[in-house]
Amino acid sequence: MNQPDSLWLAQSLLSAPGWARVALTAPNERLRENAALELAQSILAAWDRQPTMPDARQMTFPL
Repeated sequence: MNQPDSLWLAQSLLSAPGWARVALTAPNERLRENAALELAQSILAAWDRQPTMPDARQMTFPL
């Protein structure tokens, strides 16, 4: 499993819906929980779309 870098994580958070980012600081507990769930789903979706970077230490073989 790849370890995400901080720039990728920051971009994933910034691409989440604005209401979710703002709602993390809301005084309403239910709204904060919904916002946290939305942010988590955004990060997981970005993880699935993440381009695979070949590891330079691995040898490539033609198929």
